[in-house]
Amino acid sequence: MSTDNPIRVLIVDDERPIRRFLNASLSGQYAVLEAASGEEALAMTASGRPDAILLDLGLPDMDGLEVLAQIRAGSPVPVIILTARDREGDKVRGLDAGADDYLTKPFGVGELAARIRAALRHARKGGEEPPVFESGDLRVDLAAHLVRLRDREVHLTPQEFQVLALLVRHAGRVITQKRILREVWGHAGREQEHYVRLYIHQLRGKLEADPARPAYIVTEPGIGYRFRAE
Repeated sequence: MSTDNPIRVLIVDDERPIRRFLNASLSGQYAVLEAASGEEALAMTASGRPDAILLDLGLPDMDGLEVLAQIRAGSPVPVIILTARDREGDKVRGLDAGADDYLTKPFGVGELAARIRAALRHARKGGEEPPVFESGDLRVDLAAHLVRLRDREVHLTPQEFQVLALLVRHAGRVITQKRILREVWGHAGREQEHYVRLYIHQLRGKLEADPARPAYIVTEPGIGYRFRAE
């Protein structure tokens, strides 16, 4: 970590032991800030200008989703939800409200660090995808709409390519089924979720060595999909 311009990570959690644990785990890589309430988190987001936020949902003064909504009203800072709430509905609401990722407690420090790195990489790109994405044997040219796997071209339908492009633009982050429906088909009704499952199945058949054990397009049960990048 550069001491001249350290990356600032804000931990928002009302439990002091968790803040201490995260601070000890992350302080070797980042400049760590702490907030114990929603109001404190909003004030520190405005004044401390963190580069990433780790947000608990169970705060004493307001729900974490309300904190997220207020942050999103004025800032694109990456937000990773860290919470004991493990219901699918909570995860979907958090991601659809603008969270970049979601981890349930307990979680591994290694996985958290990887999620932070992925969120920061996306933020540094300003949300703009690179023209060519490569991971292992897969190469996706987003501008030319070309996909190559082990030096052979893979034919995708226009909608298959749109789904794949959405996933690779946000590689490492979970994308909800609702978001895929909205961005590819223009609607987000639950009755159309079979579209997403069908196109993911088709993509896996064309891209995965073993579609039953996908290496690229990973399912987050009940939530959506994550493109696993090398």
